[in-house]
Amino acid sequence: MNPDQIVTAWAAAWSGTDPAALGALFTPNATYTDQGIGITMTGREQISDWKARTDAKIENVRVTVIRASHCGDRLTVEGVYAGHIKGAPTPFAVPLVTLLDLENGEIARDQDFYSLNAVFAQSGLPADWYPSAA
Repeated sequence: MNPDQIVTAWAAAWSGTDPAALGALFTPNATYTDQGIGITMTGREQISDWKARTDAKIENVRVTVIRASHCGDRLTVEGVYAGHIKGAPTPFAVPLVTLLDLENGEIARDQDFYSLNAVFAQSGLPADWYPSAA
């Protein structure tokens, strides 16, 4: 895929309901780091699982791309990350910047940057909120 197709597919996969669609965009040993939460997933299976776990806790997850640019094998995506944390009083929509490093038309490294505090504040949750195991 070319860079524009990758950005479109990545945003569609996050906004869709099939976790495997997200994982399929990555190389077998890719890393995906959610800087807002501070965790890293490795490989397609863990990345797909991350999408499934996100969907289990957040309704109507969507990523809207505002602009994307690329230089060599690095894509920079500016957008909005939105959804409604289950049980929270209100939905959220926060700025997002994502860096995607490509390898042979697939994503080899993904780093998402957004404010977790802004997500909680917009959702009406305390800054130290943590989802229940249920």
